[in-house]
Amino acid sequence: MSGFKALVISEDGQGGYLQSLCERELDSLPAGEVLIRVRYSSLNYKDALSATGNKGVTRRYPHTPGIDVAGVVEQSAVSEFVAGDEVIVTGYDLGMNTSGGFAQYVRVPAAWLLKRPKGLSLRESMALGTAGLTAALCVEKLEQAGLTPSAGPVLVTGATGGVGSIAVALLASRGYDVVACSGKADAVEWLKSLGAREVVGREQLQEGSEKPLLKEQWGGAVDTVGGDILFNVVKSLRYGASVACCGLTAGTGFKASVLPFILRGVNLLGVDSVELPLVVKASMWDKLSLQWKLDLTPLVEEIGLERLPAAIAQILAGQVRGRVLVRID
Repeated sequence: MSGFKALVISEDGQGGYLQSLCERELDSLPAGEVLIRVRYSSLNYKDALSATGNKGVTRRYPHTPGIDVAGVVEQSAVSEFVAGDEVIVTGYDLGMNTSGGFAQYVRVPAAWLLKRPKGLSLRESMALGTAGLTAALCVEKLEQAGLTPSAGPVLVTGATGGVGSIAVALLASRGYDVVACSGKADAVEWLKSLGAREVVGREQLQEGSEKPLLKEQWGGAVDTVGGDILFNVVKSLRYGASVACCGLTAGTGFKASVLPFILRGVNLLGVDSVELPLVVKASMWDKLSLQWKLDLTPLVEEIGLERLPAAIAQILAGQVRGRVLVRID
């Protein structure tokens, strides 16, 4: 087979971008040692940015987004992978400037690949995807910094998003008292069904942004939004507590003060899941497939390639709840 279906983003010549399902040729794929027949991908906020022409994510168009892939090796130039192996790829340059997973085929460097974790199906691995990996890395980093269930309530911001919703479920499954923050009033019961004890509105976390310190509340936090909300979380941490920061939908900057750090000894922990060494990714995927395995059924909506343009618009408008799993037929 030389032709395959893909979502292609192209410039329209008037400063805009077009999203269309196209037929591509295998020869058009970038260089790489392993050709993969894609079975599943997932929709992430970064994919939506790439699909709408954000040059901070994707520099060159035409382009096929999709930072997550689960599929079957079709051809391999390396001994570590052979035809028929089930594999996953998340992060690195996939879907950014390298043709990504919203297509029936991808070709990637072998150094980006992991064999499918034994405790997860290809579908389950993409129900998690980059969002699940990031959520798990946040929880891992918080626990390495000393977080335990006895530390007090753990806040999750942007809790209806992919990372946030999985973080809520994962923390609850590990015995934490989870407080979810969301701007979606209709998501309260859904978040509680994932394990949140309480749900607070976004406006509650925006109060007091002009103050250098706020009342101590949180034993720990996972922040997926950034901006002034993140610093209000920092100002509300209990003595010695930490927040894991992994997102920027509310902004890339905030008005900071050193007071929470020097008076309460709190920690702001950065979390990256893109350029993480493959051995670290493998270790975290093993956890997600075994002792940290979750039932993701309540979190997942499954769509095909043809529904991606509508889903992209929804995620940019903040209308997506949980995870969008993309089935590649």
